[in-house]
Amino acid sequence: MGRYSTNYRMNRVLRPDRAALVVPIDHGLVWGRVPQLEAPVTVMRRFLKEDVTGFMVSTGIVKNSEVDMAANPQFARILAIDAFWPTSAADKGTGSLVASVEDAARLGVDCVKLLLPWNVNDAEKVLYCQRIGTVVSEASKWHMPVMVEPVFLNTPRSPEIIEAELEVARVAYDLGADIIKITFPGPDATAKLCAELDIPIVVAGGPLTGDAKSTLKDVTEAIEAGAQGVVVGRKVWQRPPEETSWLISEMAKATRSVFTRRW
Repeated sequence: MGRYSTNYRMNRVLRPDRAALVVPIDHGLVWGRVPQLEAPVTVMRRFLKEDVTGFMVSTGIVKNSEVDMAANPQFARILAIDAFWPTSAADKGTGSLVASVEDAARLGVDCVKLLLPWNVNDAEKVLYCQRIGTVVSEASKWHMPVMVEPVFLNTPRSPEIIEAELEVARVAYDLGADIIKITFPGPDATAKLCAELDIPIVVAGGPLTGDAKSTLKDVTEAIEAGAQGVVVGRKVWQRPPEETSWLISEMAKATRSVFTRRW
């Protein structure tokens, strides 16, 4: 059974019968006009017809899709409430809150999401931990789940970086995250993290790489290893439409067939 303080919204984000299959379309916050996401609400409407469970969104997307989402209340929404610029120079960049927990409650979303970049300078690490701690405190007043995403920005995924991301996931846990979103570190590391932290772990898709079958393999392995959901954006909406529909359908099957609820 979920924790009472976040039970209602957590059960919208993470359903009891399947792993979450979330399509993120919030990339414009840090990257502007991302290819194939120039019209984000149009992209969202495409996926209202697919077997997904929700969307990761920005404030602007929420405001401009209110009618669509009121007509489709089964879809959960996770609101990105911070951003970091520039992601290409993490050691010099700066993160900032761009929305509040109160905004999220007013907009009717189910969860807030923050980055936790760790290849930043020490002063920025302090500020990020402070920001996340403040959001966790505010979120408890609104019964709003907090998702935290440990990340090494613009960094090749070497074994050392993957190991380091697991270390930062522990920082996110200790800051009070309800859900941790990680880039897939492989099935063994995912299983280890799920067992150690015993809170919901969701796995990010990342940039468009490989073919649709390799994406499906990663998603299936992540869920088999204990992930409570996957957050896949560029690897679906940057593919040709017919390939996207096939991939969503197959991933949706995996979210049911290999899923074990862990909280």
